[in-house]
Amino acid sequence: MPSSRSALAAWHFAPGAINRLLPPWQDVRIEQNEPLRDGSRTVLGLKVGPMRIRWVAVHEQVKPGEHFVDRSVQGPFKHWVHEHSFLDKGQLQSDLRDSVEYQLPFSAISDIFMGWKIRSDLAQMFAFRHRRTRDDLARHSHYSDRPRRTIAVTGSTGAVGRALCAFLSTGGHRVIRLVRGGSPLGQDLGQDEVRWNPTGEWDASKLEGIDAVVHLAGANIAEGRWTAARKKVILESRELGTRNLSEAIAQLNRPPSVMVCASGVGFYGNLQEGLVDESAPNGSGFLAQVTQAWESALQPVESRGIRVVRMRIGIVLNARTGVLGSMRLPFLFGAGGRVGSGRQGMSWIHLDDLVAAIQFAIEEKTISGAVNAVSPRPVAQIDFARALARVLHRPCIAPLPAPIVRLIFGEMGSELLLSGQFVHPRVLLERGFRFGYTTIDDALSFAFGKMK
Repeated sequence: MPSSRSALAAWHFAPGAINRLLPPWQDVRIEQNEPLRDGSRTVLGLKVGPMRIRWVAVHEQVKPGEHFVDRSVQGPFKHWVHEHSFLDKGQLQSDLRDSVEYQLPFSAISDIFMGWKIRSDLAQMFAFRHRRTRDDLARHSHYSDRPRRTIAVTGSTGAVGRALCAFLSTGGHRVIRLVRGGSPLGQDLGQDEVRWNPTGEWDASKLEGIDAVVHLAGANIAEGRWTAARKKVILESRELGTRNLSEAIAQLNRPPSVMVCASGVGFYGNLQEGLVDESAPNGSGFLAQVTQAWESALQPVESRGIRVVRMRIGIVLNARTGVLGSMRLPFLFGAGGRVGSGRQGMSWIHLDDLVAAIQFAIEEKTISGAVNAVSPRPVAQIDFARALARVLHRPCIAPLPAPIVRLIFGEMGSELLLSGQFVHPRVLLERGFRFGYTTIDDALSFAFGKMK
């Protein structure tokens, strides 16, 4: 691993580590995650076929900086003991060793019929875990000489927000989640949660002295047809929520030095040919209108002199959410293929690159204004579909004609499925950001745990 033994151990002992280690292609929920100490517990809800199984692990032999052991007391295995060891190799290098002992229920029979599948799944899982750990440590090492920050995040329950909060946590930063309601099950807010109201009054005083704000909140643009009422929700959740947050931040006595606000590549409208970068003008269409209003709502923090980054995000690749979450099942059933002409641009970014780009925008003081958060290699829709089919080992032969898209999805289908753009991340590349995933095949392979 590209870090010291202490940094490797600290990454694993951070509260966000469990989130970073869960395979994104599996349906797993974190139900309980106590700080690592002898006797503490982690409880996961794991979906196996049509059933959801609770997996309860107790932590033992916890030695900060050295190792710890997880022992399963409830779950799919009759016996499971997992030892995590962190070894020093010198010169800011370390080794991560995972030793697992397990036994299946009814092992005499299950080993014959399921043993090979379990071994394959475990190899796949640990290959993913080690690559993500290595990549995270490499990202954090770039800023290891800088002070740890306090960062407020809206939209922390979404896929990007969850990944970002976990990533920042493993880097040693304090994350304050801005939440609209109480914690689950009616519990009080945690010490690192602040209640905010996107459309009304709220007390922002607890944000005094924080270092940065990342604003990700907004209604799902792909949830249902775009009726007049739905379009109003989409627009107001971004414009009003962003203005409300911006005004509250601008009024602080000790405001943050930077605010990173999500936006979208829909800003550029429907462009069938040619690359566009951050200098391109606002396009036409509903999404272009929404992103323009979204970004304009940042005026209060800009007037206060706070550095503002407008993160124009492309299609985020994560196996069970967003575009991939919607496409996965049809492709698994062999129903994937060309949509419309298939020539529309798909400007994508892997989730891990996106959270790293947000960290980059926070840390690099020369970055402000529009930033395209997309891979340097956008692809046409048909090429995206073929790549996904290759990764899932399925055919790519089922077309979805444009008239059918418009009939089923209306305006939403026209803008989200039949339109697109080829967007270039000029600012990130010029400032020296390094993408972990630059080809669609590599990004999709990691997202689904199909690494070679």
